[in-house]
Amino acid sequence: MLVGVISDTHDNIFNTEKAIKVAQQKGCEILFHCGDLISPFMIPLLASFQKEVHLIVGNNQGDIALMYEHLKKYPWVKFHGEQAFLEIKGVNVAMVHYPKLAYVLAKSHEFDYVFCGHTHKFEVKEIGKALVVNPGEVLGKEGVPTMVVLDLTSKTWEKLDLL
Repeated sequence: MLVGVISDTHDNIFNTEKAIKVAQQKGCEILFHCGDLISPFMIPLLASFQKEVHLIVGNNQGDIALMYEHLKKYPWVKFHGEQAFLEIKGVNVAMVHYPKLAYVLAKSHEFDYVFCGHTHKFEVKEIGKALVVNPGEVLGKEGVPTMVVLDLTSKTWEKLDLL
């Protein structure tokens, strides 16, 4: 099963649209957003993926009450608060914003994947049985905007530049 992992969009509509198109073109079945979406107006854009989306907050967040209002219109977009712990077809996935917390979760040996963001820097590494994935930033402030597409079954992954 292919999934897309993005983070730190920071209201960049243009690059977020690119990430969604790439995820669709690659055949991703789920899109994970690891925080710092920022404004509620980004929810309809994420919903345009038209498949399951999992979203958490980061350290920069807009109007949460208005975000909940937008989310009512898109039941396939799941907002988990500060963290998400999911089981997807027998695969255990954790999603948090901060890498330091991701490393702790990976060391627990409870997860196959731990997704994170915050640093705006791409990183993929194995810790125990878990693959920790920080897709970098969609924003593009610190460099080339990036995302990751990975296969939950084979643990193969691809870093994609959103140019």
